[in-house]
Amino acid sequence: MINARFNHPRGVRMWLVGVGLLGLSACGTLQPPPTAQSIAGLTPSGTVTLTETVAAGMTGGTGSLTFQGRTYPFRVVGTVVGPGGASRIQAVGEVYRLNRLSDFEGTYSEGTGQAGLATSGKAELWMRNQAGVIMHLTGTSEGVVLSLGRDEVLVQLAR
Repeated sequence: MINARFNHPRGVRMWLVGVGLLGLSACGTLQPPPTAQSIAGLTPSGTVTLTETVAAGMTGGTGSLTFQGRTYPFRVVGTVVGPGGASRIQAVGEVYRLNRLSDFEGTYSEGTGQAGLATSGKAELWMRNQAGVIMHLTGTSEGVVLSLGRDEVLVQLAR
């Protein structure tokens, strides 16, 4: 059965407007990314390496978490809040407030710096998930991305 609303130009426009409004409302529900004040006085729980690629408005990548003497591979997938672009980030850093391995997985709000056009150079990522786990990563980026300085990514341990 075909939905007649999508066969009419006005129906398609309304559907696109609705999707756009949902996307904008989701931007307002992202938790704020952490800052240096968020980790002041905390001892790192582990370390992370991450390679992340941005293509258009999507991100994806892989990394490894070292926690309690073991290394766990993981993957990330997410969205750029803004038009996006094309870039590759390689970063390393520390993880805070990780008490159980299961708390590492989840949706992270990712602060990537100031809103606007980001070009190749130094990269600094601040990430926090719903369990309160914080990652602070530094490294390098190659390429160009236009964003609002915030992304949302899903981190899943490789199985």
